[in-house]
Amino acid sequence: MEMIQYNRFTAHLLLLSLILVVPLAVATDVQYCDKQGEYDVKVQGVEISPNPIARGQPATFSIAATTAIDGGKLVIEVAYFGWHIHSEIHDLCDETSCPVSTGDFVVSHSQVLPGYTPPGPYSLKMKMFDANKRELTCIGFDFSIGFASSVADS
Repeated sequence: MEMIQYNRFTAHLLLLSLILVVPLAVATDVQYCDKQGEYDVKVQGVEISPNPIARGQPATFSIAATTAIDGGKLVIEVAYFGWHIHSEIHDLCDETSCPVSTGDFVVSHSQVLPGYTPPGPYSLKMKMFDANKRELTCIGFDFSIGFASSVADS
């Protein structure tokens, strides 16, 4: 009987550790900006790690997509409760290996958010342009910044 209780305890401990670890990298729902649009870059999904994002800690957005590109720009816009608060422009080849031959690729962007970043719901819009400034894709997704304090808060 003692062995059965030990195995149940071990199983519960394993389940609890999975519950605590799995939310660290979660795929999120992605919507195209123009639901009727035909984009050259087909986005398969976005993974945010950790999720929710912790203030003052590194956060990574990994975007899986399919296409063929030689280079271009990545434009990121962030909104907090619907209010535009931040924009960035990156060279696409700094975020993934160029040229991207026809097929799957991942654009991965990491950033440390300041410790004073307010917790709550955010939305991100990402546009990808080729070297001729032609829009290849436009997606949007939501994420949240947790209420947990960071080292920068202390």
